[in-house]
Amino acid sequence: MPRALSPVVATVVAILSGVIWSLGAVHVAKAHADAFQYLIWRSVAIIFVLEVVARIRRVPSPTRIGLSSGRLMWLTSMMLLVASIAFVYAVSVNGAAQSAFLASMTPLFAVVISHVVLGEHLTGTTVVAVGLGLAGLVIMVGGNLGGGSVIGSVSAVASSVGFAVYTVCVRSDRSRDWSPVLPGYALVMIGICAAVTLAKGRSLVPGVQPVTLALIHGGLYIVVGTLLFNLAARTVPAVHMTVYAQAEMVCVPVWGLLLLNEHPAHRTIAGGLVVFAAITINAVWGGRQALEASVPDGEHAVPAQG
Repeated sequence: MPRALSPVVATVVAILSGVIWSLGAVHVAKAHADAFQYLIWRSVAIIFVLEVVARIRRVPSPTRIGLSSGRLMWLTSMMLLVASIAFVYAVSVNGAAQSAFLASMTPLFAVVISHVVLGEHLTGTTVVAVGLGLAGLVIMVGGNLGGGSVIGSVSAVASSVGFAVYTVCVRSDRSRDWSPVLPGYALVMIGICAAVTLAKGRSLVPGVQPVTLALIHGGLYIVVGTLLFNLAARTVPAVHMTVYAQAEMVCVPVWGLLLLNEHPAHRTIAGGLVVFAAITINAVWGGRQALEASVPDGEHAVPAQG
């Protein structure tokens, strides 16, 4: 097991993981391919890289482990699959900025679902943050109701919910190694997306450029970003990791402006800022309240590690 990083270095690594993940949205937008075609090759790269790493380290196949580790592992994989398909589809329909803002609701959805499923404490600050986040969501999509982009907006929110359920699954057993989820879900993704692509009468190979962009996205951005995030989580408390992970959603609109010439509507920017404010409030004050409430009087609170 790698040695834990110092708090400062771990914080930088956690933020860096989000920055790396954010580059994938640029590839999705530049590929100009059907979302299902793109996801096939992104998933191929994920499996290939992780299997090569496992072979070099002389450890069991992570794909095989991911497919044979019980129903909870399967559920976790399926939630990651739903989140990935929904986000890539949202970016391909609505662009990077709005999709990123809507998908950034994940921490707020996660804290509500964990309260219902795991019985985790729900603070007053969290309730306010969730309400604020939903207000930001309404601001962003309110003007699009009845328009074609509403499908993309729903997909982005579905992506957020999928990642939230995935987070709750992982938190349900913190001692378990969840890394096989990545190649496990990728293999299922290939099967589903290939079937949909063929059913739509399209080629499994959309072209050299889309395939290349998808391979880099999966083999580099997703794998490296996830490994860095997991490494940082050994040191940084989970409460703060929810904030650092949003570096991805902060950067996506920036890349959209600088690299894709996207200019989000003022409503989209305003709603996104409200959502980020809600996430920050929940992570900083809500997390602190939950931590204090979970520790009996006279005991010293030690933050849980992600």
